[in-house]
Amino acid sequence: MNADPLPVAGDRVVLRRVVRADLAAFQAYRHDAEVGRYQGWTPMTDAQALAFIDEMATAPLFPAGAWVQIGIAARASGALIGDLGARVAADGASAEIGFTLARPVQGRGLGGEAVGLALALLFGRTGVTRVEAVTDARNTASIRLLERAGFRRAATADAVFRGEPCVEHRYRLDRPGVG
Repeated sequence: MNADPLPVAGDRVVLRRVVRADLAAFQAYRHDAEVGRYQGWTPMTDAQALAFIDEMATAPLFPAGAWVQIGIAARASGALIGDLGARVAADGASAEIGFTLARPVQGRGLGGEAVGLALALLFGRTGVTRVEAVTDARNTASIRLLERAGFRRAATADAVFRGEPCVEHRYRLDRPGVG
């Protein structure tokens, strides 16, 4: 299973590598304060973003202990509309995902489709027995997406995010046939 499985197409989205031609779209949603409100990343300069894109374009898919970003593109146009991060734990037993969609395409089910494709990749190409996601309790759109994808809330805890107190929910989805 060493061959890169990307791109992977769904009905309306494609998971693919982010490329230099995506810079303007990538920067547009990554610099939108509302899109980034609950994200662990911060906006980058164009030079930083190009270096990141170059790194992710050739990064191994799902290396243990490291995050990898995968582009989410509109199937009809090929345009980048977001990205999805995945990190397989160092021990290979679990993975964590996070996702970002440009504001103009939110609320259409595209994020859910992209998460479904990513879950199929994770369960099909790794030995993880569960996938987790962490979201701020105020991020109701992400909570709805995770629950529609089959995730169940596993824990809730007080946290500090970007210097502010908040409440975070940890969601979990077990590999089919496990748990």
